[in-house]
Amino acid sequence: MLGIFLETVNITAPVFAMLFLGVLLKRIGWINDGFIITASALVFNATMPALLFLGIIHADLHAALQPKLLIYFTVATLAGFAFAWGYAIWRAPLIDRGIFVQGAFRGNNGVIGLALAASMYGDYGISLGAILAALIILFYNTLSTIVLAVYSPVIKSDPWSIFKSILANPLIISVLAAAPFAYFSIGLPKWLETSGSYLAQMTLPLALICIGGTLSLASLRKSGKLAISASMVKMIWLPVICTFGAWLVGFRHAELGILFLYFGSPTAAVSFVMARAANGNHELAAAIIVITTLAAAVTTNIGIFILQWGGWI
Repeated sequence: MLGIFLETVNITAPVFAMLFLGVLLKRIGWINDGFIITASALVFNATMPALLFLGIIHADLHAALQPKLLIYFTVATLAGFAFAWGYAIWRAPLIDRGIFVQGAFRGNNGVIGLALAASMYGDYGISLGAILAALIILFYNTLSTIVLAVYSPVIKSDPWSIFKSILANPLIISVLAAAPFAYFSIGLPKWLETSGSYLAQMTLPLALICIGGTLSLASLRKSGKLAISASMVKMIWLPVICTFGAWLVGFRHAELGILFLYFGSPTAAVSFVMARAANGNHELAAAIIVITTLAAAVTTNIGIFILQWGGWI
């Protein structure tokens, strides 16, 4: 348990370092709102798609393809999204519902979830985690586009417009483009892959600095109750319900452990970028990311302890 705790801290501490760097840079005037808007657009349109594309083409889609697990993961994700949306209708004002729902269901599986899966289960955790990550990227971005469009003042919400927004989402385009490369094991020229890696490596630091530059004590106080409410759904209710459902279905050992790590991962940093792109309450999005990332160091260890104590993983 100490090893898992230290691994969680090693993953979350750099995240907070980048967040606080963003706060510092904004405070001393080295970045401003114009930089944050431009950099957020760069992450959404270029660096994040590059990161996803390279991550998927390196995944072995044949190694850990488990239809039962993928079906459960899909159903649980859709159910979690529906639960978060229903809860948002009850708890959140109309203008903030899209941001609330995205923050409450969209996990950071590609970074924190996958890293913890690899730490606990080695190569098997990497192969199974990568397949789940590829699947969830499609669902997260599609569902986020839908719910943000419904409540966004700048995105049309009729079915055809939403469909076009989904197809035009750079993150979804990158996943679809990478799928045949991964399936047929098609490699890229070395120079192109290296250049793409340079671009992809900018994603997390730049996104987190932008989030930090948006944060302020005033915005955290303003978003306090709403951000905490969304964070409770993301870090407690959904992991408990979805992991218990996986246990009832019959998953045990590594499969159950990896499902828990993915359901219990904190809100993804890209949710802030999409909130800005939708002209939504990006301060609320940033606050949810900070709260859930801090909570993950506690909830992840508690969940792993309970599952190990029960002999289920």
